[in-house]
This record gives sequence, structure tokens and C-alpha cells, in this order.
Amino acid sequence: MGSRAEGRAHALSDWDLSVETADFDRLARDLPRLLEPFEPLAQFWDPYSDHDAYMVILPGPVKLDICFFDRRREWSPAWEVRPDTLEAIDRHFWDWILWTEQKRRGGYDDKVSRSLADIYELMLRPMGVEKSPRSVGEAVRSYSEARDRLERELGVSVGRALEDEVRPVIAGTG
Repeated sequence: MGSRAEGRAHALSDWDLSVETADFDRLARDLPRLLEPFEPLAQFWDPYSDHDAYMVILPGPVKLDICFFDRRREWSPAWEVRPDTLEAIDRHFWDWILWTEQKRRGGYDDKVSRSLADIYELMLRPMGVEKSPRSVGEAVRSYSEARDRLERELGVSVGRALEDEVRPVIAGTG
């Protein structure tokens, strides 16, 4: 489904997969193991989707959104920044900013604006960022500064493999 299925894809477009299953709990439990051969850089359940959705970033970066549209859900609250959540926040940020850049390149300015506002309210503001970013590049700068500061304050370290994969494809976005 999505831009690839509809012939509107560009080089950064993600792969949207709609999945139906009679045994969601088993599939949900097995997804990380099933994806291991692809060596994902990140994989997690999206806390801000209207349906159950498993986000995956593979080397490239290649973004997969595995969607279970028959399983509606409410958005989770904003991230709580703690030593045990900073790595998960990092995975989510790079996935979300990659999606936002895809929308920017596709000309979906309204989705980009909404996404940047959501990233601010649900992630950057809880991290201590004082103003909402106006561009993908500004979001990356704000996030990186806040994450670096929080690593020092919280005494934790977040790996940079995912960032190193995503940052080059969104470089120069303002």
C-alpha cells in the first residue's frame, strides 16, 4: 500500500505493508525474530499511530511500516525522558524524522508541518527543547543538542549507528 503500491514513490519512500492475521499476539511476539535476517537498525511499536504499527529501519536506510489497520489504538502520552527511555526515544526520533523528510520530498507540506509539531510536543519539548522546529534540519539540530545534553545529565550513552545511517539522507534540509 502507499506510495510504492500507487506508483508515486521517490528514492526515500518507505515500504508500507498492511498485515492481517488471525493470531496478532503471536505475530507481534515473533516479529523481532522474523526480521533478524534483515539486520534492522531499529524496530519498535509506534506509540503515535492510530492503529498497531511496527516500525523498522533497515540499512540503506530502508523504512518499513508494518501496519495492522484492524487493530485501532489511542496515541500514547508524550515521552518521559529517563535513563531507561533515551535509547527508545532516539530510535523513534530517527524513524519519525525520516518519515517526515519523505513527506517533505513528496510535497506534503501539511503533513510535514503537523509532523514537526507532533515531534515537538511528544518528544522535543519533554527533552527540554524550548521552541518547535520549522524544518527537518532544525528538528535534527534541536534533537541532537538535547540528546547530547541529556546523555551527560542522565549518565547514559546512546549508540549512533541509526543516526549515522539516517542523517546523510536528510542532510541539507534546512
